[in-house]
Amino acid sequence: MPASSNILYYVHDPMCSWCWAFRPCLLRLKDNLPEQISWHNVLGGLAPDSDQPMPGQMRQMIQGHWRRIQSSIGTEFNFDFWTQCQPRRDTYKACRAVLAAAHQDAEEAMIEAIQKAYYLRAMNPSDPETLADLATELGLDRPLFVEDFYSEKTAAELRRQFLLRDGLNVRSFPSLVLKHDSRLTIIHHDYQDFRVSLAEIQSCLAAAYV
Repeated sequence: MPASSNILYYVHDPMCSWCWAFRPCLLRLKDNLPEQISWHNVLGGLAPDSDQPMPGQMRQMIQGHWRRIQSSIGTEFNFDFWTQCQPRRDTYKACRAVLAAAHQDAEEAMIEAIQKAYYLRAMNPSDPETLADLATELGLDRPLFVEDFYSEKTAAELRRQFLLRDGLNVRSFPSLVLKHDSRLTIIHHDYQDFRVSLAEIQSCLAAAYV
């Protein structure tokens, strides 16, 4: 947990299409965040482990989300995923992969790798082998990654992050929550202008010193 009393929590899921859409603004927000604020990722978890193929109605719904995001925001998607992979409603594995990579100081790199694999490369992050391949591409110790991926320590950390998500009262992804002076404030975000979030954060900080 960051030591700063001012923390910006980013609640996300690496397989959330809206989180992928938010990524460009997210990076700019991080680059422009006031120095007195610490950044802290929180894995939200969209869907638990499952070996069942995704129902057809859900496949159509999610593809509809992709098309909506693509048309309204301009985010790139590779729809080959839906014909080249066997989709499953399962994101917890991707979340655990982020935590396993974090043990090798590659949390952010793994988040980006999962998103690009899923949305641009038509790879399935619901498959453990795919996640291990991404770890290898990142130059991580593959056996250690696999060991951490399946470990109880990683499972316990994911449960802890879910509890933190609930404590932040977050129900959708992506979400930004600012902790300042022991208060929690939902920070609104815009998918095309990071300054919307930044202005709210600066306003919260200014109010704290009035």
